[in-house]
Amino acid sequence: MTPIQDLLHRIQWDTEFAKGEFMLGYHDRVEDHIVRVPFRRAHFEKGEHFSFQAVEGDSSVQLVPLHGVRELWHDGSLIWHKEGAA
Repeated sequence: MTPIQDLLHRIQWDTEFAKGEFMLGYHDRVEDHIVRVPFRRAHFEKGEHFSFQAVEGDSSVQLVPLHGVRELWHDGSLIWHKEGAA
């Protein structure tokens, strides 16, 4: 399976691959469910290799560890899924 970091880098740097709408699904441990955030609302700080900031629909900002990412969607289709996800 392709590591999620590789796919995220490809979305960021490969303009051909990055066409369309991407959505990240991460596990919210408090609510125990998957939260989906549009990729355009995910902010990756330079030099940060373990997490990203997700701006949710209510404008709250969550720090999401990359190991918490469970799904990656492209134009409504699931293209990556971490096994054993909640």
